Amino acid sequence: MNRSSVDIPVHDIGPILEIHDHSIYWFMGLIVLILVVFRVLVKQIRRRVKPKEVDERRHRYVKFSHINVDDPKKGAYEMSEQGYFFAHDNEQTLRTYHTLFERLTPYKYAKKVEAIDEETLEIYRNYREMIDG
Repeated sequence: MNRSSVDIPVHDIGPILEIHDHSIYWFMGLIVLILVVFRVLVKQIRRRVKPKEVDERRHRYVKFSHINVDDPKKGAYEMSEQGYFFAHDNEQTLRTYHTLFERLTPYKYAKKVEAIDEETLEIYRNYREMIDG
């Protein structure tokens, strides 16, 4: 072979170019985006779950506050049932609930009962004021 043929420049092949690889940056950006979306979803879920707990308490309080005492037997059962939800808030509410529960017992288990006495109704009102705050 002739040595001069090796030195002939090739015109159809371009010079070697440097190719920049940005895939690591795209990957890190994708991971950050996934973490941000995940955090937003967790916040939304927490925001929706927490008010339900507050709404349940509020709903029970409204129900407890509007008990009809004209029917003493039914009223005594409702006071006992609805009041139990709030009994374990603190020690004072627990004691008041037990006092109210004991005062309501004769109204629940007798066939014919008279209207709930004023002292028991006063305990009921005090208990209602305690759990309102």
